[in-house]
Formats: sequence, C-alpha cells, structure tokens
Amino acid sequence: MSRKPEENDNKERIAKVMARAGLCSRREAETWVAVGRVAVNGVKLTTPVFTVSPNDKIVVDGKPLPTRERTRLFLYHKPKGLVTTNRDERGRPTIFDSMPKHIPRVVSVGRLDLNSEGLLLLTNDGGLARVLELPDTGWLRRYRVRANGRVTQEALDRLAKGITVEGIEYGPIKATLDRTQGSNVWISLGLREGKNREVRNVMRALDLYVNRLIRVSYGPFQLGEIPPGAVEEVNTRALRDQLGSKLERLAGADFTAPMREREGEAAPPRTKLVRENRDRPRFRPRGKPEREKRKPEKPDRPKFQPRGRPDRPKSRRRERRR
Repeated sequence: MSRKPEENDNKERIAKVMARAGLCSRREAETWVAVGRVAVNGVKLTTPVFTVSPNDKIVVDGKPLPTRERTRLFLYHKPKGLVTTNRDERGRPTIFDSMPKHIPRVVSVGRLDLNSEGLLLLTNDGGLARVLELPDTGWLRRYRVRANGRVTQEALDRLAKGITVEGIEYGPIKATLDRTQGSNVWISLGLREGKNREVRNVMRALDLYVNRLIRVSYGPFQLGEIPPGAVEEVNTRALRDQLGSKLERLAGADFTAPMREREGEAAPPRTKLVRENRDRPRFRPRGKPEREKRKPEKPDRPKFQPRGRPDRPKSRRRERRR
C-alpha cells in the first residue's frame, strides 16, 4: 500500500525558502524573521522556527517574496581592503559596494577576511552556498601565501597529518615551499576545511606571519586572469557539470527557471567576462598601423648626391696631362 502524500511533505523552513529565492543567506533570513521583517499569510513572524508551503504568501519588508530564479554562480576577484559582508558595523567598504549593477542579489560562498584577496564564489542560491561551504563536499581550496620568517619543507610536510592550534583542530594541509624572497617565504597551500582564519593561525604556529594571502582556486574553479574587482559568470552547463548530480540534489539547485537581473537594470550583452572599463577597446585591429605621412622635402636640397669627387674643369685636366 502506497503512502499518501502528507501536507508537511512540501513544507520547508522559512529561512531556507528565503535563501533559495536569492534574497539573503539562511543566517540573515533568521535574523530578519526575528526582528519582524517577514510575514506569512498576513501574520508577522517572530521566530525562524516556522515552515511554509508553496501556497503560502510570504512578504518581506512589505514586498512579496521574489519568485525563485535560475541558480547562478559568479567568480569574483576580491581585492584587499574589502569586507565580505552586506553591511559592516564599523563602516568599512564591502565587496557589494563596488559590485556591477547588473549582478543580481548574491551571497558569498564562505568568506575572505579584510586583508585577504583572490577568488571568491558568489551565488544567488543560498542552498548552493551552504552546500559548497560544507567540509563534507571535499572541494580543495588553494592559496598562495607570503609570510615573514623562515621554514623548512620538512616542517611543512608535517601539516599533512593535521595540526592543533590553541585547542582548535585543523585537518590535513598540503604545503609546498616555493621560494625565499628576502626575509619572506612564498608557500602554496591546499586545504579542504576552510575554518575561520585557518591559514593565518596555522602559519603563526610555525612562527610565520602572513603579510599576503591569495586564494587561487576553490574546487574546480580557478582565479585565472580575472582582474581585481571583476566578476565572471560560470556558464550554466559548465556549472551543472562541475557540481554533479549529487551536489545539485543536495543544494536543491534549479537550472530551468528564468534568470532575473536587478530591478530597473537592463541585462548586459552576454559576454564571458564583465569588466568595469568598458570604454577601453578589448581587441586591436589586425595588420600594421598606418604610417605617418612624410614631410615634403625641401626644394633647394638635392634628392640624390653623386658619389666620388665632383668633376673638375676639362681645361685643368689637359694642362696637367701636358
């Protein structure tokens, strides 16, 4: 006997629904609910422990919850000096302050601190962001580190077994000493957990003080030649291939829904890379550049000069022969 579908089978937590609509992350959604910014069927919520069905009418800040759009992923080259958050209590600039206007509402996959730079994944699907942040996903994150101090490759090899720093256990880290530059060393790191300030804490345990930290890859996605502050969108087909069916199912990603740009903003032409300096030509014309026209030659100056000595008068030549 088959079980009849119950009403609760299609219900989900309000924070999960808001995150998948691309409005905010789950953590932010719980905060919005707690302060009374969310109402369901005309009743204002006071706790995030609430489930909704597809037929419920959800209102956030007096506006209906946006319809769910296609799951999208962006590669962002975070510059140094920006905070990975929507709002900063101390008034510091955030990554979203300089985001291109046509980019939809996105959340970050993990974080990079104020003084870190490099690849940061952005997505409009809070469910996908949550799945990609989990250590169980197993995606390798690679970093290039410049640190002040001295270290040997043997000391770095011991990190492959994990390390405990101030009571916090960090998983295996693959580290390679690239080169020494003055009083600094350059190290390549690969890790899968990505705990808060993990790289800096581990380096400090080796008497190394990080003065530059660059994330160069996150799973299959590479920083490549993306300029600082620029955003590149991952093609939908490539995104599905890289996620695989398992991660796609766990994230609840939707690759069939329509895409939605920011309200009031026209969608830009479909280009692979979105740059801020659009006035600068991206390609140079083929062929040699036109040469400048030569200045007209002066009429009093002979065009050619005869070789050898100038001819002498014949009379002198005859006198000498005689």
